[in-house]
Amino acid sequence: MNIYKHELKMYSKSVLTWSLALALMLWLFLSLFSSFADSAQLLNASLDKFPPELLMAFGMDKMDLASVLGFYSIAFLFCQVCLAIQAANYGFSLVSVEERDLTADFLLAKPVGRVHIMTTKFAAAFTGLTITNLVVWISSFVFINLYRDGRMYEAKPLLMLLGSIVVFQMVFLGLGVLISLLVRRVRSVTPFSMALAFGMYILNAFGGMLGDDKLEIITPFKHFDPNNIINNRIFDPLALISLAAILVSVVGSYWLYTRRDIHSVV
Repeated sequence: MNIYKHELKMYSKSVLTWSLALALMLWLFLSLFSSFADSAQLLNASLDKFPPELLMAFGMDKMDLASVLGFYSIAFLFCQVCLAIQAANYGFSLVSVEERDLTADFLLAKPVGRVHIMTTKFAAAFTGLTITNLVVWISSFVFINLYRDGRMYEAKPLLMLLGSIVVFQMVFLGLGVLISLLVRRVRSVTPFSMALAFGMYILNAFGGMLGDDKLEIITPFKHFDPNNIINNRIFDPLALISLAAILVSVVGSYWLYTRRDIHSVV
């Protein structure tokens, strides 16, 4: 029984759907760039009239819509929300699906240990997320160069922004698995994954609006803020918190799974 192939096959339709949706979204956003760039001064002036707290809440502060990467950062913020939901969805379903369908005892009856099962499941989920990640990379470069209308951009901040996706995905994947093992039973992964992804986004938004840094510390949306990466060409030091969250959630997930009582059919 090849658990990895079985798990990856289960993710195939989801990966295809998310990948196509993100590619389509990037195409829709970036195809509008030339139209927005022509009236960028007017748009920037209009944005300046909005309250700074409101712009900060939606990640639109210090944004130059006339630049290729400034405009791309808007699309990337929406990509982050989608990537967070996808990763959290995979995390919550990683071990909860078998428990919900009462098929976990069948899997555990096989001559493989729980550590091997968890490792294989993590690998399959990570592979699915990586495929989506690659689609975002390819779509970003293709559509940016297709619609940049002759305007130049720096490759370094774009590469940094795209490179942050891996850590960003792993935060939500790891937290999803950990939370699913802490609760008694996950009957449906969608409410949990939506709550985690949008909850983290709202914390970032409200932290910006209220000026409360404590709210922003715990959310990856702040750690990998597109505007900060594009404007400053550096990662926020708070990104170390995301790395720590991955380590704690993965280690905690293994510890909980190896000691978890699995409900059987009988």
